[in-house]
Amino acid sequence: MTHSARRIGRTLAAVLPVVLVLSGTLAVARVPWATSNAESQILTASSDTASVRATSKARAPQDVLRDQLLVELQRKDPGIALTHLQREVEERPSLAQHCVAIARALGRAAVTAYGPTRAQSFSRPVCDTAFAYGVSQQAAGS
Repeated sequence: MTHSARRIGRTLAAVLPVVLVLSGTLAVARVPWATSNAESQILTASSDTASVRATSKARAPQDVLRDQLLVELQRKDPGIALTHLQREVEERPSLAQHCVAIARALGRAAVTAYGPTRAQSFSRPVCDTAFAYGVSQQAAGS
């Protein structure tokens, strides 16, 4: 008796979630809208009337900062960009987790702009040695 009860329980445990998800999906897939002549319409993810603000994604703060620092590296020098990176991380601690990636990107860009030897001369202890690592990565071609 317990064996057959377990089998039924296992079958229900496997089938019931699938049935619930499918029935819920089907329930919301067809929604009657306010128009009186249409019986119902199917919802679509790619609507032509979707607003631009809803479809475009806002850029993450670390991406904006990285792009600003890369421009600053090109206009001035990597040392100034690294100083500003350090200040931004101190002012906004939430950027600390992205500091290494940003410093590596700055290192790679510095090699492109200044060459490996000169780029390495701008190295600072910002985000450990991530800038120097980015320089060595770009210089090695990886």
